[in-house]
Amino acid sequence: MKSIYKAFYAGLVGCGFAATLTSCEKAFDDFIDVEPQGVISEDLAMSQPDEMVTAAYAKLGDDWYTYPFNLWPYGDLTSDDALKGGSGTTDTNYHPFEVWSTLTASTPDHMDEMWYHLYCSISRCNRALVSLEQYGEDKLGAQLTAVRKGEVLFLRSHFYFKLVQLWNQVPWVDEEVYKNHTEEQTRNDEFTHEELMQKIIADFKAAYDVLPERQADGGRANKIAAAAYLAKCYLTMAWGDGYEANTGVSHINQQLMQEVLKYTDVVKNSQYGYLEDFGDIFLPEYKNSKESIFAVQHSGYEDDNTLYGRANWSNMLNGCWGIWSCGWDFHKPSQNLVNAFKTKDGLPMFNDFNNEISFPVNGMPTDQKWDPRLFHTVGMPTFPYKYEEEYTMTKDNSRTPNTYGYYASLKEVPQRSKGETFDNPWQAFAMNDYVLRYTDVMLMRAEALIETGALGEARDIINAVRQRAKNSVAKHIQYAANQCEIALYPDSYFQNKEQARQCLQWERRLELAMENGRYFDLRRWGIASQTLNKFFEVEQNSVYDGQTYAQYYKDAHYTAGKNEYFPLPYIQLFYVPGLYTQNKGY
Repeated sequence: MKSIYKAFYAGLVGCGFAATLTSCEKAFDDFIDVEPQGVISEDLAMSQPDEMVTAAYAKLGDDWYTYPFNLWPYGDLTSDDALKGGSGTTDTNYHPFEVWSTLTASTPDHMDEMWYHLYCSISRCNRALVSLEQYGEDKLGAQLTAVRKGEVLFLRSHFYFKLVQLWNQVPWVDEEVYKNHTEEQTRNDEFTHEELMQKIIADFKAAYDVLPERQADGGRANKIAAAAYLAKCYLTMAWGDGYEANTGVSHINQQLMQEVLKYTDVVKNSQYGYLEDFGDIFLPEYKNSKESIFAVQHSGYEDDNTLYGRANWSNMLNGCWGIWSCGWDFHKPSQNLVNAFKTKDGLPMFNDFNNEISFPVNGMPTDQKWDPRLFHTVGMPTFPYKYEEEYTMTKDNSRTPNTYGYYASLKEVPQRSKGETFDNPWQAFAMNDYVLRYTDVMLMRAEALIETGALGEARDIINAVRQRAKNSVAKHIQYAANQCEIALYPDSYFQNKEQARQCLQWERRLELAMENGRYFDLRRWGIASQTLNKFFEVEQNSVYDGQTYAQYYKDAHYTAGKNEYFPLPYIQLFYVPGLYTQNKGY
């Protein structure tokens, strides 16, 4: 900048202003050398390693509905669990996710925001690592520095797992790339999918080796969280690379499944466990219970004495219409999902669950019984919204029933009576986002046990999950008690891998429904195309009490060999032309 002004001064000399040159140049130098006010300089920030680590943590919840880090549009709207919702198919740009057939590198454009903000998060992690390297031991001591480095490696791997989960091959930008300023020379095809996953695993292992089992500060990563994430990474890799041609039962890697068992055993023998009532898991007063291994921490303004608190803005659209002041009625459960909760003699109706459209009506029990978790997961007309009779849902609590039906999502919202934090026209909730919860990890373990032949132990885990569901009626959903029936699996359901696998996959769907991961499960198992195309064919005929909806699915189609991963955003492809390679099929 000084050279620009000096060139300007030279012009002044030519115009006869030489006498004032020296004093003017000094004045300009003094002006431009002043440190900017109200911001911290990079040098000062980098000299504060613990604060840099805090800044990396802050990115966990620094998201928005157009780039929600919990991935609800990517993991649920893309699956058979959820419809987009809102005022119609053009409300937000997420509609291509629910039909797949119109998904391109520029549609939805929200993908570019997700990519950008995930890399911003990685940038903070890289800066924190450099700060710890330069100043950590002097300011924090060797032991704490090692722990903080483990936390940052955990965070960076968490963000990278999401990037690879979405886009398969992405540029690996680590602290060395940051120090060398070579971000714009780093290709996305430098490493294969497997090599990227191994890099993520290496960082999680480094974190696992140094992190304590318990942290004094809530919300920090610990050894058990690193073990759980390692299990998730190994399980993802054990089935294949995600593309259906290379993924599924015939591609299972038994050695990687053993790694899943190794690290889930660490979780099993830790301080974490099943929370006694399924409904409590999704109430803010239980958000850091023994069920929560790692979660993005959120708060209300009453918790931290700020205007809006550290609210969860990623789910701002997903409040029920007419229940919340700014409930925009997105993320709506599908009829297929509701039907999946049907039971006969207490067990799932695997083969004929979707033959007939059914839904419970409060106070009118029928011969059709339901898994209790339906009433904790799906808001339905005639039933109390999130257990509160004063907020009983009606058919008026849907914005566009002719497009998206009458169901509402319950898990990501608090109870209405507890008040609300909102900034009109947006709604925010003080709900944590689970990254890893205990039951999820135990079902990962059951999955690995089945694929390695330990069917009896897998059955024990799945039945423990079902027993908790069976015990989760009296406290919150007593009004639905006469509509619930759930039983434990007998030995006969676990006589071979194929049937045991079906039980496990069904259990993951019911237990984790509307928690943003259904599509990634279908892709991991290599059954996304067959499941989704069958779903599109049937769901377009949905009817609730005479109202048809979801007919837009007539234009939906999932193409194996292409749609397994999302296209790299158009803007990123052309930011540095030729640097990135697009995913196949796009």
